[in-house]
Amino acid sequence: MSIMIVMQFFVFALLCLPCWANAVHPKLTGTIPPEVSNLVNLGSLDVSDNRITGLVPASLAQCGSLQYLIMEGNLLQGTIPASMSQMKGLLVLDVSRNNLSGDIPVFLGDMQGLATLNISFNNFEGEVPKRGLFLNASAALIEGNYGLCGGIPQFNLHPCSNHTSKKWSHKIVVFISVGSAFLCIILVLFALFARRKLRSEFTKTRRVPSLHSGQHMRVTYAELVRATSGFASENLLGTGSFGSVYKGTMMDGDQEVIVAVKVLNLQQRGASQSFVAECETLRCIRHRNLVKILTVCSSIDSRGLDFKALVFEFMPNGDLDQWQHSRLLEDGSHGVLSLTQRIDIAIDVASALEYLHHNKPVPIVHCDLKPSNILLDNDMVAHVGDFGLARFLHQDDTSLPEISSGWATRRGTIGYAAPEYGQGNEVSVYGDTYSYGILLLELFTGKRPTDGDFLQDLNLHSYVEIALRDQASNLANLCLLSSLEEGTTMRAAFITSVLHIGILCSKELPIDRMQIGDATRELLAIRDKYRTHLLSEGGSI
Repeated sequence: MSIMIVMQFFVFALLCLPCWANAVHPKLTGTIPPEVSNLVNLGSLDVSDNRITGLVPASLAQCGSLQYLIMEGNLLQGTIPASMSQMKGLLVLDVSRNNLSGDIPVFLGDMQGLATLNISFNNFEGEVPKRGLFLNASAALIEGNYGLCGGIPQFNLHPCSNHTSKKWSHKIVVFISVGSAFLCIILVLFALFARRKLRSEFTKTRRVPSLHSGQHMRVTYAELVRATSGFASENLLGTGSFGSVYKGTMMDGDQEVIVAVKVLNLQQRGASQSFVAECETLRCIRHRNLVKILTVCSSIDSRGLDFKALVFEFMPNGDLDQWQHSRLLEDGSHGVLSLTQRIDIAIDVASALEYLHHNKPVPIVHCDLKPSNILLDNDMVAHVGDFGLARFLHQDDTSLPEISSGWATRRGTIGYAAPEYGQGNEVSVYGDTYSYGILLLELFTGKRPTDGDFLQDLNLHSYVEIALRDQASNLANLCLLSSLEEGTTMRAAFITSVLHIGILCSKELPIDRMQIGDATRELLAIRDKYRTHLLSEGGSI
């Protein structure tokens, strides 16, 4: 009887999940319970846009009546289980925007009833099957998996390498002929590439894939001028090392869209390389906690000078630095982040870094993680932005054209850059982890790493480490504790747990730092315990 009650509650939770997720900001966490296999009459399962981890349960195959399985926008890992081939009644399978990997199962193309398959924006690799619904590009959505190859021409994927090459015993003359022909093709392609690159210098606009609508979006210098009222000062959102960001209003079809326009200051050394780095990075990444680029513009301004800009989705709640130190609300009061919001932001940033550091085929190092580069949307979800210093791991910096020391030697911002970068060491994911640790300490203490209190050998890391040995409750930012007269000790305990993670991430030696994946999992556990504590006290999350 107790099992039936649990299963009825689980079905109720699944049916109510869409409205619950919209009414309450926190997302569902944990794994999909194996008991879901007992729901033999379940027709539809939708757990989209949460933070569900773990594997896709193989036991789902026992849900014989399941027709719609929607699991997009989570943190699922592993592969699509082979047991799903038994789900004869399945019509729609959507596992997009997760961290699934491996080859695309061939049996998906053999499932007669399957009408729609969406596996986009995962880490699948290998050859795309040429059977079943994979012969229809509108039925099988596979974009955003950069390790895939082959398939029908409509997928626009590169051909797969042929690993079953002929025996070396064939005629050497044929081998030499083929090699010579290949070399000639390479030379011709190089010449065409060089010619096209020279021509692009005189092109006033450039089209790039829009991650917002999935189609190409074209924008001119004149349109950006109109969108920002001539780059007016009242539309200025902020200024960085290589340019300024303006708020603008543009038309996307028949819809008016608010955007953020980052205009590069090309007179600044390294600005052109920053533009290239940001374009190359944002071209091959897509994650819920990264800024969304809409398009770029490479043109000529009204004075006949080169003009380069990037257009991003607008983040109405500004950046994390403003919220921590100077955010003003419409009524003139200072905006204050709650403890729950700070934990959520910490998890969002860690999730973005974990995605970048495991990016396929090449990991990406952000190199400039700091509060002003963390942007907040309408729901206070954090998005990591400003990839102007980003590096593809193991990439030779000289591959970028006209390399400038103004860009190549940059390794982040003082106070947040890893100490080994000051010694000229190569960039690594450990450098991002250090920056994240400092950001975490600042987020939960309210102190900048560059505050005047830190002199000589004292820095934010050592300050927190010493304070944790004394009385951690004095360390926490007072705004986190002032809302409760009771329960302050319990809140301080959760803050202390987060600060310990910040200490482990910002260790001086890279080898001693906590891995960002471990930090994400520990923060998720802390948040779950904190929510349970709030609910037990009768509070709201």
